[in-house]
Amino acid sequence: MYKILTKKELSQGVQLFEIEAPLIAKKAQPGQFVIVRIDEDGERIPLTIADFNRDKGTITIIFQEVGGSTKQLGDLNEGDSILDFVGPLGKATHIEKIGNVVCIGGGIGVAPVYPIARGMKQAGNHVVSIMGARNESILILEEEMNAVSDKVYITTDDGSKGHKGFVTDQLKMLIDSGLEISLVIAIGPVVMMRSVAETTRQYGIKTIVSLNPIMVDGTGMCGGCRVQVGNESKFACVDGPEFDAHQVDFNGLMSRQRMYKTQEAAHECQCEKQGKAKGGDGCQCHSH
Repeated sequence: MYKILTKKELSQGVQLFEIEAPLIAKKAQPGQFVIVRIDEDGERIPLTIADFNRDKGTITIIFQEVGGSTKQLGDLNEGDSILDFVGPLGKATHIEKIGNVVCIGGGIGVAPVYPIARGMKQAGNHVVSIMGARNESILILEEEMNAVSDKVYITTDDGSKGHKGFVTDQLKMLIDSGLEISLVIAIGPVVMMRSVAETTRQYGIKTIVSLNPIMVDGTGMCGGCRVQVGNESKFACVDGPEFDAHQVDFNGLMSRQRMYKTQEAAHECQCEKQGKAKGGDGCQCHSH
């Protein structure tokens, strides 16, 4: 069992847990993830490692309550334990001193970007971070990102903080300013990562994206995270989760994400017909 040492609500429906997991903390690297299973009846939830502390023996995860399993996870409190906490899984981010690195996090994607930005800064790079969100109220880890970045830019869809617009607007401004960018790392919604890839492609700027949003079981067995990268089929969980953004077939990826929309909607209706709110008591929805 893995004890929850710290629980903090970062914004509405977004929780931070610090988990006691010394063996995982000993080996964890930026870019990797864990598989969480709450109890014997729980589903496997892949969650990117948002932080690790080798001295304390802890792993930090940040997740959004969007379905039955993550809602159940969010109902746990400090002192409670999680049955399964497996990791570190996936390939770690390749970190080296290369120059100017731009780290982009969209929404909750800021969580996995944070340890990468920190690692890049510790390696001696000049780190510029761009944080994007729909509005100011759902921005997370602003203080932490400022601590590991030489400069932080914030964009919000409604202009409630920072630049009104998208992360790609700020990225274009940086490029147009003459900043010689060695690498862009973008993590967030698939549509955002695709936009970043299209922005940097025309300038020939190396860009890495993390496809953690499409993982299911995290071991390569289910095939749910299969993605076309160049001329090859890859599994995000075991071959990634990071890939060359200019080689990823984002159109195919987004099509796969839409495959189960009908089933999800139908299942939600069944829950509602039975008087069970989606994600509430008795709901068996497995959309996390």
